[in-house]
Amino acid sequence: MSDAVCQFVAPAPRGLADLVAAELKQQGAAEVREYTTSVAFRGPLECGYSACLWSRTASRVLLQLAEFKAGTTEAFYQGVRSIDWPAHIDPAGTIACEFDGRHPSIEHSHFGAQKLKDGICDRLREASGQRPSVKPQRPDVRIIAYASGAQVKIMLDLAGEGLHRRGYRLEAGEAPLRENLAAGILLRVGWPEQAASGAPFLDPLCGSATLVIEAAMIAADLAPGAQREYWGFTGWRGHDRALWDDLLAKARARARAAVPNLIQGTDADAAVLRQAARNATRAGVDALVQLVQRRLSEARPTGTAPGLVCTNPPYGERLGDAAGAEQIHQELGAVLREHFAGWKAAILSAAPEAARALALRTYRTHELWNGAIKCRLLRVDLARPGVAQRAAAGLRVGDAELAQSAGARMFANRLAKNRKRLAALARREQTSCFRLYDADMPEYAFAIDQYVEASTDAVHLQVQEYQAPADIDPVAVARRRAEAFAVLPEVTGAAPERIHIRTRRRQGRAGQYQRLAGEREFVTVAEGAHKFRVNFNDYLDTGLFLDHRLVRRRLGEAAAGKRFLNLFCYTASATVYAAAGGAARTVSVDLSGTYLDWARQNLRLNGLDDARHELISADCRAWLPEAAARGLRFDLIFLDPPTFSNSKRMEGVLDIQRDHEALIEHCMALLASGGLLVFSTNAQRFRLAGELAARWDVKDISAATIAFDFKRNARIHRCFEIRAR
Repeated sequence: MSDAVCQFVAPAPRGLADLVAAELKQQGAAEVREYTTSVAFRGPLECGYSACLWSRTASRVLLQLAEFKAGTTEAFYQGVRSIDWPAHIDPAGTIACEFDGRHPSIEHSHFGAQKLKDGICDRLREASGQRPSVKPQRPDVRIIAYASGAQVKIMLDLAGEGLHRRGYRLEAGEAPLRENLAAGILLRVGWPEQAASGAPFLDPLCGSATLVIEAAMIAADLAPGAQREYWGFTGWRGHDRALWDDLLAKARARARAAVPNLIQGTDADAAVLRQAARNATRAGVDALVQLVQRRLSEARPTGTAPGLVCTNPPYGERLGDAAGAEQIHQELGAVLREHFAGWKAAILSAAPEAARALALRTYRTHELWNGAIKCRLLRVDLARPGVAQRAAAGLRVGDAELAQSAGARMFANRLAKNRKRLAALARREQTSCFRLYDADMPEYAFAIDQYVEASTDAVHLQVQEYQAPADIDPVAVARRRAEAFAVLPEVTGAAPERIHIRTRRRQGRAGQYQRLAGEREFVTVAEGAHKFRVNFNDYLDTGLFLDHRLVRRRLGEAAAGKRFLNLFCYTASATVYAAAGGAARTVSVDLSGTYLDWARQNLRLNGLDDARHELISADCRAWLPEAAARGLRFDLIFLDPPTFSNSKRMEGVLDIQRDHEALIEHCMALLASGGLLVFSTNAQRFRLAGELAARWDVKDISAATIAFDFKRNARIHRCFEIRAR
């Protein structure tokens, strides 16, 4: 079979099929046809072996054994059985079978694989009286059936397992970058040509050093398959061992023992670097690379000539912290701008929102997939940063020069007009805390809340930047951010250190009230006659929901002489209003001990921390039926649940759209005759269950509870008064 012309298929990672096709042509493949996730080609067996040995980007190499038409399950089985399996498989050996594609009668891949196995084993048993054993991992032979309608191809997996498994990475770590994708990135950005010219290479976030090792293997002309111990063809009866041994010997003879390049990987984690060093040794490139423990901020060019920075920064899924991923991307962008002028950069990112923090202008972007994870390869030429990129290089609050730009002046004018109008309304409403700006100009997409310290009149700003759409140029986003922050101190009187910045994005369902930091710096502010402690840095919210100002006031006015219940009380600002309004008794329930401590301090701050005001740590959903069973009754209930919560301390998950009807029914069971339930939610697409209006007297008071500073966003919350008929 060595000289016969064979038909092969090389599956490819999505986005790399053109590179696989180019590699195969270089290896002498004929009739190369490129598809979205595979490349078909023809040639002698040597061509298939060479693809296994030398392709840096292919996922596998499959040898077609047969092709037939089979529109039914029985026809498929008979077509498989008709193949001369004794010529391919030792009946005393092991096999694995897979089925892929779409077939008219085989709807499940597991069933298709079972019928494939049956056809093979029945033919072998008929010929020899024996049948092979099934071994899913590393069998002697792996057979794959692929169906396109009734047309079926039967293929032998020459690789046996993914070609990305080079054999050097036994300790992958979290969310590993596949070796063939790493090689594909390097080929895509022109590393072979740069390596040939002696250009240096750096991965400043190298982790297990996959990019570093693949870069060294390319520079040294090392065959990526030369170190593998397992191949799918060695147990195949058609295997030409002499041919393979000859190809392997020639490949090893081609490898260079030294390269002119300085190929370096750095990482702050010493344990990860030790793992990387073991990987480099197994790959045979330990003498060709440098692995250095170094923080990202300390990354500097290697060598004197410009080279390539190529890296795969951690993203939210790997860090468990999207904010941390954004910070790393921001730091990476700053380091590249400041120290790597003249270099080229290739950055693979699976977090578009974090990638925007790079503030680097990309001249080319490629969509790639690392397994099931969609990524973008960003290519940057650091030789030409551009004026806009230089202006957005850092976030400089109060920067005098940038404050004079046209965009900054336009934003400053709008902000000043808002502040003049809203400050007058705030004085009339007797509040020092209000929303100053809410994306009034879409290109300056911020929500800016002003807070004034009760004791010093110092102005604080809580600035939340709305996440920009993926198609917006990150450099433009960074420039507008810089322009806005340049004028904030001038317009508002807030000192730069009192301007608190956060990106506002759709939160993961576990993270609505997630703690972000550990500074625990509190400021006391005033709202009407009441004082509250707020925190600008440690949590997603400050502890005082400004849009609920009028809801709190209504509760205070209705509370005189009443028994008041505050569910999901958070920091108990509504309880402060009710207690100060003369409530005979208050009960505030929340699962978080942190927020209950905060609530206690708010009550104490207003002289209300006496025995009439009880704080209870409990899951409200579990507490409500227990309270009803104990015969507790309340005249005024405030129900303001989170939109979604899956706290580890809570049983199950809370989804307010799904669960609000049951929560309201439990509350109504606690409501005394003539009592009032106030239900509020910030769920943007909330719809009240129709059955509730049929059972209770329901009044939508949303419009009446939207304060002056939230009139531009009438759906900031929904609020209802509910009474028994």
